[in-house]
Amino acid sequence: MSDNDSAPPRKPSPDTKPTVSIAKRQTERRRVLRTILLTGGVLGAAISGFLPLVYAQKKRLRPPGALDEKDLLGSCIKCGQCVQVCPVQAIKLADLIDGVGVGTPYIDPRAQACDFSCDAVQCILACPTGALTYHKPSFLSVRPGAALAAKPILLAKEKDEEPTLNLHERIGIARLTRPEACLAVQGKGFKGQTRGPGFKGRMRYMAVDRWKPINISAHPYDLAECDLCVRECPIKNAISIETVFAPDGSQRKSPVVHEPCVGCGVCEMICPVEPGCITVEAGEVWKI
Repeated sequence: MSDNDSAPPRKPSPDTKPTVSIAKRQTERRRVLRTILLTGGVLGAAISGFLPLVYAQKKRLRPPGALDEKDLLGSCIKCGQCVQVCPVQAIKLADLIDGVGVGTPYIDPRAQACDFSCDAVQCILACPTGALTYHKPSFLSVRPGAALAAKPILLAKEKDEEPTLNLHERIGIARLTRPEACLAVQGKGFKGQTRGPGFKGRMRYMAVDRWKPINISAHPYDLAECDLCVRECPIKNAISIETVFAPDGSQRKSPVVHEPCVGCGVCEMICPVEPGCITVEAGEVWKI
């Protein structure tokens, strides 16, 4: 037997590591990246389908005369005629994030409210399907509290032979949601351009021009006590400044919303506080 045959096998050094080929490392790296990308794609697809459902749950303020939500979605053909005739461009069409409501008309009152500058609610006249209507068909019920006790009187038409708007249901109701920030409640006045010089909202000012809405920023105010929500409300007796009792027993002045409120959103648009103190709750009804 030779010396080589009798020698014990040589053990590998502790510092010696298995060698992994560069090609194998690259393959593993691609596999990991592929898994990450596929996972991200699946999650992205799931979220893109889920978000419209989430946003669809958010109530949109619909134009005057709108049917109840389910009936509106079934009747509106997304033609945009109501958008084209609005003199203050208050009506927008919902986009993809609105889910099943995509293409349907809505109003964002904080950005641009309906001030009834058209006098006759032109969006209803322009709607070809009855999704916006003066009179609901008999087979569609009226939700309790949605019906107006009487046709609202439009202040701009108060001296006309027919001063009312041909509306029978409200589209929402205004609520004082932040009384602690309200200037009227604090007994403060307001001077300057409500919402600032860059605000693009428009409104009809009868003292300027009955038929031509102007930029709100072009009409500054100087009020010893803020009453903008009352002063610019287009509907007679829909809101007033009343003396109320605070929790501590003291008396304060505060905006109070009344039954004639139709939910047009002018009070929300004109409020000079950021965020607004008074908001319109879409689709809500009058509650005593």
